[in-house]
Amino acid sequence: MAQTGQRVDPFRNFNFLVELDDIAQASFSECSGLGSHTEVIENREGGDNGSVRKLPGRTTFTDISLKWGLTSSTELWLWRQQVTEGNVVRRNGSIVVFDLANSAEVARWNFVRAWPTKWDGPALSAKANDIAVDTLVLAHEGLTRV
Repeated sequence: MAQTGQRVDPFRNFNFLVELDDIAQASFSECSGLGSHTEVIENREGGDNGSVRKLPGRTTFTDISLKWGLTSSTELWLWRQQVTEGNVVRRNGSIVVFDLANSAEVARWNFVRAWPTKWDGPALSAKANDIAVDTLVLAHEGLTRV
């Protein structure tokens, strides 16, 4: 816990790593979708016409989207290909944020039983000079911050 009067800077969003069980992908340029949502169940109680009770319902987790520069590595493509062939292989993973010196882990989110639901290849254009970017979307069954 920070002491009164002590400045605490927020973590930067560019210094992160994605871990996926046995897949070693070079580096990701973007990771989004860290989130969850709990449904709200509204319940009216008899005799209390002035208010509605709000109860927690089912919790769902946002799909994680990973973007990376196209390379010769095919590990993520092959994982997605397994799903299209009917063999859903689930993997656990983590998104890890490091300090500015890249020496200490400052935040970690672990996700479980993930599998690729969507792959988008790069947009190619003979008129551009941007990096070709692949996108993989992962569905998962739970997210925790440790």
